[in-house]
Amino acid sequence: MSDSIFVGGGGENYADPQALLLNYANRHGLIAGATGTGKTVTLQILAESFSANGVPVFLSDVKGDLSGLAKSGSPEGKLHAPFMERAAKIGFTDYSYAAFPVTFWDMYGEQGHPVRTTVAEMGPLLLSRLLELSEAQEGILNIAFRVADEQGLPLLDLKDLQSLLVWVGENRSTLSLRYGNVSTASIGAIQRRLLVLENQGATQFFGEPALSLDDLFLTDEQGRGRINILAADKLMGAPRLYATFLLWMLSELFESLPEVGDPDKPKLVFFFDEAHLLFDDAPKALVDKVEQVARLIRSKGVGVYFCTQNPADVPEGILGQLGNRVQHALRAFTAKDRRELKQAAETYRDNPRFSTEDAIREVGTGEAVTSFLIRKGAPGVVERTLIRPPSSQLGPITAAERSSLTATSPLAGKYDAAIDRDSAYEMLAKRAAEAAKAAEEAEAEEEEAPMAEREFKAGRRYSGSRVSRSTSKPTRKRSSRSDTVGQTFAKSFARQLGTRSGKALVRGIFGTLFSGR
Repeated sequence: MSDSIFVGGGGENYADPQALLLNYANRHGLIAGATGTGKTVTLQILAESFSANGVPVFLSDVKGDLSGLAKSGSPEGKLHAPFMERAAKIGFTDYSYAAFPVTFWDMYGEQGHPVRTTVAEMGPLLLSRLLELSEAQEGILNIAFRVADEQGLPLLDLKDLQSLLVWVGENRSTLSLRYGNVSTASIGAIQRRLLVLENQGATQFFGEPALSLDDLFLTDEQGRGRINILAADKLMGAPRLYATFLLWMLSELFESLPEVGDPDKPKLVFFFDEAHLLFDDAPKALVDKVEQVARLIRSKGVGVYFCTQNPADVPEGILGQLGNRVQHALRAFTAKDRRELKQAAETYRDNPRFSTEDAIREVGTGEAVTSFLIRKGAPGVVERTLIRPPSSQLGPITAAERSSLTATSPLAGKYDAAIDRDSAYEMLAKRAAEAAKAAEEAEAEEEEAPMAEREFKAGRRYSGSRVSRSTSKPTRKRSSRSDTVGQTFAKSFARQLGTRSGKALVRGIFGTLFSGR
C-alpha cells in the first residue's frame, strides 16, 4: 500500500509521475471525454488502485466491460506488448497482471446479487423525480407518505404504494381538510406512472431484503477493498431509474455514515457513470440537494467520481467541488462544442508549457489532461498524461465465470429470495375486510331485532320522524345503518389525528428514512 495512486506519466517524455493522493481522494473527481477516448480504462485502473489500497469501490458497468476487473490480464493477450511498452515509457516499474475481489450486483437479479430498496427508503422526493411528477402530484405523494408514517403503514413495495393511493383517493375529502386539495386526477396520474415503472422492471427493485450498506464496505482476506459492480447494461433502458437508484445510494450513504473528518484514505469511492442522466431535466431543487450531498459527504469518507462525456453535463456548483480530474479528448466540431471546450479548459490551473484548450482537443486514446489535488488541497498544474495500463483483463468475463464468482461470493444467498411481509397492502386489505365484516354483522343484528326495537331505532335515526306501525315496515337503507369502508377509514383516521401519540418518522435530506431500517 502507498499514500497515492499512480495514474500515468506526464511532462516531458512522460517521465513526471501523475498521482492521486489518497488523503484527498474523498474530495471527489471527474472523468470526462468523448466516446472511445479511454474513460472506461481510466475508471478501471482507478478502481484497481483503490482496491489494492484497501478502499472498497462501487461502480456501474454500463457497457458490460468492467467485469474484467475480476480476472487477471494475461501475457498471451494481444495487448500485452503495447501495455508493457507503455509501462516502460511512463516508468511504471511495478506493473504486473492481477485480478481483484469483485462483488456483482444486478437490479434484475440476472447478472449478480439482487439489489432492492423499499419505497419508504426511496422517499417522496426521489420517487417524484423517478415518476416525473408535477408539483401538484408530488404534493399528493408527500401526503401519502405522511399518512403512511402516521398510520404505521410500512411502504415496502409498489403494491403498498398503489393500495395506499387508493385509500387516499377514497378519503380525499377528509385529507383535503388537513393537507390541501387531493384530486382524483392527480392520484390517477401517479398510478399510471407507477404502471410504467412496473413495466420497466422496477417491481423487482422495490421490496425486501433491502440492500445493507455494510455489504458495500467489505474487504478480502488480503485487505483489498471489494469492487462492487452494478450490471447496468439492461438498466440503461430505463435511464431515469438508473440515475435515481444511484442518487438513492448516495443519499443513504450520506445519512447513515458517521463523520470522519479528513481520513488517510476514503472509506468508499463511488463512481457515477453516465452522470449526465442525473442532471438531464432535473428540477433545481434536486440539483441543489445533489450539490449539498456532494459538499458534505466527503466528511464521511466517501469520494464521488462523476464520469461523463463533457464537463458541461455537470452543473457548475457541483463541478467546482470535483478536485481530481482526468479529462480525455473532447471533439469540437460546432461552435457550441468549441465554447464548451474553452469552458472546460478554463477550469484548470494553467501549465505554461502548453495550451490546455489545445491539449484537450489533441490528446489521443489512452492519453488525458489531468489535474490532481496536491498539498493543502490546492489544485495541481494541468498536465498531459499517458494513462497507465490496467492489471486486470480488458473486456468482459464470460457468463459462466460471472455466475461462478457470484455463487462463491461472501454474500451468496443473502439477497437471492425476496421477502413479502405484512405491509401497507396487507394491512389495508385486512382493515377493509374487518370493516366489511363489521357492517355485515350490524346488518344481521338489525334483521334479527324485534319489530318494536327496529322501529324505535329507526325513529331515533331519522330525527323525530314518525313511523306508523299500521302502514308499512320501516324502510331499510344500508348507507344509513353502517358506514362504507371508506367512511370507516376516514373516521378512524380522524380519531388518530386527534389522539395519536408518538412521532412520525423523520426523513432525511432526500426524503429517505433517517431512522434507518
